[in-house]
Amino acid sequence: MKQDLLKISLRQNAIYVPNEAIVKENELLTGATFTFVENVAKNGFSFSEPLLKALNNASYRYKIEILKTLDSVLGSTNNWTPLVRNWSIPTGETRFDHLVTWLANIKVLRNDPVKTLQCGHIIPENTFPLERYNGCPFCGKPFVFGNIERYGQTSKLKVLELWTDEDLTQYFLSLLQAKTALDATQIDSLKMLLKYLPLPKTTISMKETLVVVIDTLIEQNQSDKAQLYLSSPTDILRYLWYKKTGFLQIIEPKNFVKKVVPPSNKFIFLNGGGTTILEAKLQIKLKYTRAECLMVATWLNNLELDIEKICEMMHPKRGMWVRFIRALRLPEYSKKKGFEKLAELLDVFYNQLYNVWQGNVNNYRLKCDTEKTFGLLKQRPGLFARSLFANMLWFGPEQAVAEFSQVIDKVPARLVFTLNMYAKNYFETNIQRSVRPLGGINKRIAPNPLLKIYSKTQLESMQNNIEELCLLAVKKRFTAVLNNNKTIFIDEQLFNMPVAIGDRSQTIQDLPVALMGTRFPVEGNSIRLFMQWGKDMPAQHLDMDLSCNIAYASKTEYCSYSNLVATGCMHSGDIQSIPDQIGAAEYIEIDLDALSKAKAKYVSFTCNAYTYGNISPNLVVGWMDSKYPMHISETTGVAYDPSCVQHQVRVTQNLAKGLVFGVLDVENREIMWLEMTFSGEVVQGLDYKGVQALINKLSSKLNIGDLLLLKAEAQKLERVDTPDADEVYDKKWAIDSAKVTQLLVD
Repeated sequence: MKQDLLKISLRQNAIYVPNEAIVKENELLTGATFTFVENVAKNGFSFSEPLLKALNNASYRYKIEILKTLDSVLGSTNNWTPLVRNWSIPTGETRFDHLVTWLANIKVLRNDPVKTLQCGHIIPENTFPLERYNGCPFCGKPFVFGNIERYGQTSKLKVLELWTDEDLTQYFLSLLQAKTALDATQIDSLKMLLKYLPLPKTTISMKETLVVVIDTLIEQNQSDKAQLYLSSPTDILRYLWYKKTGFLQIIEPKNFVKKVVPPSNKFIFLNGGGTTILEAKLQIKLKYTRAECLMVATWLNNLELDIEKICEMMHPKRGMWVRFIRALRLPEYSKKKGFEKLAELLDVFYNQLYNVWQGNVNNYRLKCDTEKTFGLLKQRPGLFARSLFANMLWFGPEQAVAEFSQVIDKVPARLVFTLNMYAKNYFETNIQRSVRPLGGINKRIAPNPLLKIYSKTQLESMQNNIEELCLLAVKKRFTAVLNNNKTIFIDEQLFNMPVAIGDRSQTIQDLPVALMGTRFPVEGNSIRLFMQWGKDMPAQHLDMDLSCNIAYASKTEYCSYSNLVATGCMHSGDIQSIPDQIGAAEYIEIDLDALSKAKAKYVSFTCNAYTYGNISPNLVVGWMDSKYPMHISETTGVAYDPSCVQHQVRVTQNLAKGLVFGVLDVENREIMWLEMTFSGEVVQGLDYKGVQALINKLSSKLNIGDLLLLKAEAQKLERVDTPDADEVYDKKWAIDSAKVTQLLVD
C-alpha cells in the first residue's frame, strides 16, 4: 500500500507523508535525515522545506519505503549493461563481418581460425573485436552484467513537494471529476486509489472513468451499486470489453487482432505470427459464468431507457452485441419471471424494429435537406459538434455555423475547445492531419476533397468564424460563474503546457508527469536515450530496438541496430536476447553540436519490436540530460544515471510495432514529449510526415495559460506578476491535469 501511494504522489512531483507516519516532533534535522537526503539527491531529487520537516519527523521505516519506491521507479536495481563496452568509441563492425560470421556458422568457411562463444556461435578472426563486447556480437545475447557506476551527475535537482492525507483525497476527487478522458498514468493511479480509499460521493463525468469504478465495485461484490452508474447499454458493453481486452475504449474485434498482427506483414506464419494471431483471438473469446450472465441480464433489464432507444444505441456495435447475447445466455434469462423487459428488448433488437438516428441524418444529408438534417443534429449537440467542419463544407459555412450557434451552449466544453484548436489544420488545403482510430496506430489523413471548391479567403473566413464562435461561447460560460476575486497570477510556464484534451496517452509516467506536447529545454550538449526491457521475465529471445530518425531539409538518416554510427549519434549495440529476470538495455548518445553543424532539423526518438508481436510490456524508454558530460563505463558500458533522467515512460499494455516517444528540435535545443505509434518493425517504417502531422496537431492545442487569460478577461480579473493574488495558478497547481480540466465549464 505504501509504495503504491508513494508512486502516485511521485507522479505529481510530491512525496505522500500520511499522519500515521509522523512519530516525533523534532525541530532540528537529525543525522539520519541528512543521510536520507544525500541518498535521495543521488537519484536527482531534493525536498521542499515543508516536505523536509515532515520527513525529519517520519519513521525510519517510512524513509526506507521512500528509497525503495525511488529505486523501483528509476530501475536502479535493473540490469543496464549494453552489448558494447565503452560504446562511445565505435567497434568498427560492418555488415561484411556479419556475413563472414554467418558463413562460418553454416560451415561454409571451415579453415579460418575461430573462437566459439557461450551461445555456441563461431566468431572468425579479424571480424568482431570480441574484447569490446559483453556478449555475442552475432546473435546479440549478453553474457556480462555490470552495475550503475555513477550517481548524481545531474546539474539540476528536481524539487519534490509535500503531500498530506488531504492532498491525496483531493487528487482522488479530481480524477473522478475530470472532464476529459484520463490517460494511462491517471487510470493506473485511479485503480490504486480505488483499492485503498473508499469511493466518495461525487459526479463522474467521463464514461471511461466510470468503467474503472464499476470494475472496482464488482470486484468488491457490489454489482447492485454498479447498476446505479449504468445509464445505457454502451456502458455495459464498454465494461464487458474492458474486462476482455484491458482497453477502456470499445475496439472492434477485427481491429484488436490487427493491433497485434499488422496486416501488411507478408511473412506472418514464418516468424511466429500465426501463434500470435491465435493468442489474440483466444484472448477475446467470450465465456462467462452463470453469475456473470445473471448480472448482465439484470443490468439490461433494469435500464430506465425505453426499449427502442436501447436498441438504437446497441445498433452501431450490432455484431459485437450478437456475440455477447449468445455468450451471456440472455435469451435463456429473458424467459424467466421478472425479465420481461429483456425479452422484449431482444425481440426488437433481433428483428430490427427500431429507427437509427445516424441513418436518418445520412439520408437527409445526401438529399441536401438542410432543414431536417440540422433539425436532427440539434437533437444531439455533441454529435453536431463532431461533424460541424464537414457540414460547413457540405451545406455552406453560414447556415451550418448559424444552426450550430443555437446549441453550442449545450456542447461539452472539451468539444468546444477542440473545435477551436483544430479548425486551422482542418481548413488548410495542404496540411495532412494526424489521427488515431480506436485500436489502431497514428495515421495521416489527406485534406477533405471539398476544400478545393472554396477559395483561400473563404477557408480563412471559416476558421475565423469557428474561433469567434467558440471564444464567445467560452467567455459566456466563464461570465456566468460568480467570482468575487479581483486579481489573478498566471505562471509563464503555463503558456508552454497544453490542456489535456483529445490525446489519451497509453504509456505510464512514473516520474513527474508531462502532457503530450510539453517541451523540455536541453541543458547540455548531449542527449542520451535509453531503453530497458525484460525485467521479471525468463531468459528468451526478445528483440526490442532503440533507434532515432534524423531529419534534414532534403534527406533522412537513421541510427539503429543496423547503423550503429550516424551523424551526431552513437548506438550501444543490438541486444536480441534477454537474460533471466533482470532485463537488458540499449542506449543512443546524441551530440547536438555535431547535428547543428550538419544542419539537422529534427531527431525523432523511437523504439521498435523486432521480435514478432508488440512492444514488450514494462519496457521503459526515456532520455537523460545534464549540463555536464555523462559517464560511460569503460569496463561494462553502463551509461545510466537515474539522477540525469529528464523524462521516461513505461509501456504497460499492447501497442503497435513502433513508438515515437520524443522529438528533438535541434535549432531550438528542446525536446517535445509525444506518443505516436507506427507499424514498422524498424525505424525506417516511420513516416516522418506523420511525425510532422502530429507535431502540428499538438502545437495547435490550447495551452493552460491562454485558457486562464480567457477566464481572466471574462470575469474581469486583473493579472498581476506576483503570486500574492486572489487566484494563483502556478506549475504546482497545473501538474494535476485532471484538476485543470475543471476550468472547462459546462
